[in-house]
Order: sequence, then C-alpha cells, then structure tokens
Amino acid sequence: MDRTRTCRLTDLDESVVPIEPTTKTFRIKMRHNGKNVVRTVRRRQFPMTPAYAFTDYRAQGQTLPCVVVDIATPPSGGLNLFNLYVALSRSAGRSTIPLLRDFDDDIFQKSHCNDLLVEDDRLEEENNKTCKWWTFLKRNSE
Repeated sequence: MDRTRTCRLTDLDESVVPIEPTTKTFRIKMRHNGKNVVRTVRRRQFPMTPAYAFTDYRAQGQTLPCVVVDIATPPSGGLNLFNLYVALSRSAGRSTIPLLRDFDDDIFQKSHCNDLLVEDDRLEEENNKTCKWWTFLKRNSE
C-alpha cells in the first residue's frame, strides 16, 4: 500500500486496493439550430484499465510486443537474477518494456544462488556427455 496513492482503510485486507470513482466535468461547444450552444457534461467512472498479467515463469519463451514489468521487491519471497532476466527479456527492445515502479538497484549486484550454480554445472556436464555419446553413435553408424 505504501506504493499506491490510496489511503489505508480500516478492516480492509492489506492486499486490497480500494478503487474510488472519479468525476470529470467538461464543456462541449456546438452549433444547434444555427446557434452556438455550450453543453456541460459530467462523467463519473471507475479509473480502471483492463489488463492481463502473468508471472515470469509463465512468460518464459514468449516474445510480447509490449510489456509492463514490475521488478520491485515482492511482499513475500524475492527476486533472483533468473527472474529479472526472464522479465526483462520478454519484449523486442528497451522501448517496449516500461517498468511499473521503482526497484532496488542492488538486485542486479547479487550473485546466483549456489544451488542454482551447482545444478547449472551438472546440466552442462550431462550435455557434454550426451554430445560425446551422439558423436560416438554417429561415427559407428557410418
């Protein structure tokens, strides 16, 4: 809630953001029956924009024409360099990836989790074994 422009309402769950209707009044100048007429229009609406959201996991492998990315620290859990890479590489270029809000610059200075590095090394070793095996099979089949 500290990152929104709304106030905290009592007895309302912290993750709920209240949406209050806004009213806009404007004047329209027009000609009616040969006379200049000014009409006042008052519009009341809820300030909402339809949108579709999904996680970085769901976005893997997709290239989207335009995305809005939120890389601020989530309320629970955290972000790692893999999350950032996936989120920031889903669109065709920098001009089509606006960031939703400010974020902690230090996230880019963190190193990968040791478990992920160990797993990456294991997968690389398996890849090398597979390549050698296929090369062996190819030579023996000729």
